Amino acid sequence: MAIESYNPYSGKVLRRFAPFSWTKTERILAQAAKAATTWPATAFAGRARLMHRAAGLLRERQDELARLMALEMGKPVTDGRAEVQKCALTCDYYADHAEEFLRDEVIKTEARRSFISHEPLGVVLAVMPWNFPFWQVVRFAAPALMAGNVGLLKHASNVPQCALALEKIFHDAGFPPATFRTLLIGSDLVEKLVQDDRVLAVTLTGSEEAGSKVAATAGAHIKKTVLELGGSDAFVVLADADLPLAAKTAAQARMVNSGQSCIAAKRFIVEKPVLREFIRQLKAHLLELRTGDPLDEATQFGPLARPDLADELTQQVDDSVAAGARVELHGGQLTPGTALFRPMILSNVKRGQRAYEEELFGPVALILEARDADDAIRLANDSRFGLGASIWTRDVRRGEELARRVEAGAVFVNAMVKSSPEMPFGGVKKSGYGRELSHLGIREFVNQKSVWIAGEAPVAKKKVE
Repeated sequence: MAIESYNPYSGKVLRRFAPFSWTKTERILAQAAKAATTWPATAFAGRARLMHRAAGLLRERQDELARLMALEMGKPVTDGRAEVQKCALTCDYYADHAEEFLRDEVIKTEARRSFISHEPLGVVLAVMPWNFPFWQVVRFAAPALMAGNVGLLKHASNVPQCALALEKIFHDAGFPPATFRTLLIGSDLVEKLVQDDRVLAVTLTGSEEAGSKVAATAGAHIKKTVLELGGSDAFVVLADADLPLAAKTAAQARMVNSGQSCIAAKRFIVEKPVLREFIRQLKAHLLELRTGDPLDEATQFGPLARPDLADELTQQVDDSVAAGARVELHGGQLTPGTALFRPMILSNVKRGQRAYEEELFGPVALILEARDADDAIRLANDSRFGLGASIWTRDVRRGEELARRVEAGAVFVNAMVKSSPEMPFGGVKKSGYGRELSHLGIREFVNQKSVWIAGEAPVAKKKVE
C-alpha cells in the first residue's frame, strides 16, 4: 500500500511514495548500526557545530516547511512557522548544553575516585505522530544526536514529505547520513525493527494502543522505551480566578493545532459560582476564531488532519450527547467525510459518557462543574490520563499547593500548558512514562555507567636480612 501525502483542506492526494521493503529498511539499519560505533567519537564541539547548522537551516527554510505542514496536515502557516522556530531553538539549546548535561558526575565513595559517566546507547528508533511533524521529531533527535546516539525515524504515514524534509536538514547540516534516516515504512515493519538487536531503544509519541504494542515488543526484547501517549488535560478555574484572562487562554489552549494536541486543554473544570460566566466568555472567544485555507496568513485554525479523524470525533460527541451531555456551542463537522470541524462546547459532562472517559482529539471543550477547589482536584485526577494541567486562581500560593496534588507530568498555574527545551516533558498513568526535553530528556537514552577506581595496590616491602 502506498504512503500518501494528503491535503485535508483540498481533499486531494499530493504525492504517493512506495514504502520501503524490509530489505531496504534492514540495509539502512545496518548503516545506522555501523555509524553508532563511530559517531560517539565525535567531540561535543563537533556535534554542536552541526546542530547549530541544523538550527540555522530550520530558520532559513521556515516558510517552505510551514507550507509543507499546511499542505500535509492542515496546520495554518503562522503556526507552522512558530513550530519550526521552536525546533531551531531546541537544536541550539542542546548544542549549547549537551556537554554540560552529560559531564561525568563525581560521586564521593570509599574509592580513590568514582563517578557516573553518560554514554550513548546506539541506534534509537523514533515512532512519531503527524500533529507536530517537526517539533515531535526534533525534541527527540536533537538530544539523541548530541548524546552520541543515531536516530531512525518512522514518521506518521500522512506526513512523508515532512519526514524527508527533516532528514535533508540534518544531512545538509553535515551530520553523517547514517546518523539520522527517515524510514518510509508501514507499521508492519515497526515490530521487526523493535525486535532487532541493533535497535537499542525506542521512543514513541502516539496513541495508547500503539504505545502498548511497541512497549510490549520492546519489553520482550529487553530494551528501553519512552512513551508519550494521550492526554485529557484539566483546565481548573477557581471562583477567584481572573476570569477574562482564564477564558481567553482557555480558548487558545483548546484550539492549539485545531485541538489536535496531547497537551491542549480538554476538560474545563470550573467552580460553580463562575461556571455560566466562564462558558459565556469561552464561547465568545471561540466564535471569534477564523478558519479557512491553512496557507492563508489570516487563518487561525484549519481542518483536522484527516476526514476519518473528524468522523470519529463527531461520533464521540454524538454518543456523549445521547448519554446526557449538553451542547453549549454548536459547531462540529458540517458534512460527514470531510475534515473541517468547528469548535464546540459540551457541558453536563459526567462519568459514563465518552467525553468524560476518552480523549477528544479535536476542538471540543468539555465543561465539568466543581463544588469547590477540592472537588476540582478530584475531577482533574479522575482520568486515566496524566499529561498536563493548569490551575487558575488569584491566590498563587494556593495555586502551587493545588498543583502539587494534580496527577500529571506538568502543571501550570495561571498559564497555558506548553513544552519548552528547558523543562522536562512527559506524563504519568496512561499518558506514558519517561521524559523528553531538559537535562532529563537527553539522559533517557544513555548508559549511566558507574566507574570505580580503587587506590594503587600497596608495594611489597623487601625483607631486610
